[in-house]
Amino acid sequence: MADDLGDEWWENQPAGAASSPEASGGEGGGDPEMQQETAPVPALSKKTKQPKECFLIQPKETKEDATKTRKRRKKKITDVLAKSEPKPGTPEDLQKLMKDYYSSNRSVIELEELNLPDSCFLKANDLTHSLSSYLKEICPKWVKLRKNHNEKKSVLMLIICSSAVRALELIRSMTAFRGDSKVMKLFAKHIKVQEQVKLLEKRVVHLGVGTPGRIKELVKQGGLNLNPLKFLVFDWNWRDQKLRRMMDIPEIRKEVFELLEMGVLSLCKSESLKLGLF
Repeated sequence: MADDLGDEWWENQPAGAASSPEASGGEGGGDPEMQQETAPVPALSKKTKQPKECFLIQPKETKEDATKTRKRRKKKITDVLAKSEPKPGTPEDLQKLMKDYYSSNRSVIELEELNLPDSCFLKANDLTHSLSSYLKEICPKWVKLRKNHNEKKSVLMLIICSSAVRALELIRSMTAFRGDSKVMKLFAKHIKVQEQVKLLEKRVVHLGVGTPGRIKELVKQGGLNLNPLKFLVFDWNWRDQKLRRMMDIPEIRKEVFELLEMGVLSLCKSESLKLGLF
């Protein structure tokens, strides 16, 4: 009878109610002592992660990084030029640049032939002049000279600078000197060569202000005749945002010397053309 009751009780139990001690310990929450031992584990893990999240360790500068930084600083010429006082350009500066430029492909005799006489140089700007005051000093008879000029495709005075923006600045700053003179912009920005050639053919121009590259191209295409030219002025002392002068820029320097070989040097030697450094 007891066995029958035991079997009946066993059969009436819901499924899953009877389990082994191991199963009941896992499903029912387990031993309290086990919970106390495992509970602090996540708290410790959070504490170990906390410094990594709050504090960033900066990488130490290596010798290679320091060397690269020093090399980059050495390449900046603005730091050197900013600390040095500007010195006005002299005819000797132009002569030296010419010698350095041509020394690689000219013989000693040819280099001597490139030397310009002192008589072809005008007084250089001592950094106290405006453009108008400097031009008045080197050309006091400008009004009479321009009145006698009636040749087209030519100018009496050329002012050479490094950029179109600088050319516009120079044109605005020479108002007191130019008076009623006809001035022409001789640079490439927004102006085609053929347009400038046509303008030079149509009217008499007294003053030309522009870049050596465009002036050289006009001479090459026959749009500008250099023979009537009396004054050639370099915008020598002005510095751009990087503190570079016109002749410090390799591309500009190359174009200047190529222009000089297109008849300017021979005109200087014949003393019909004067050079000025503003």
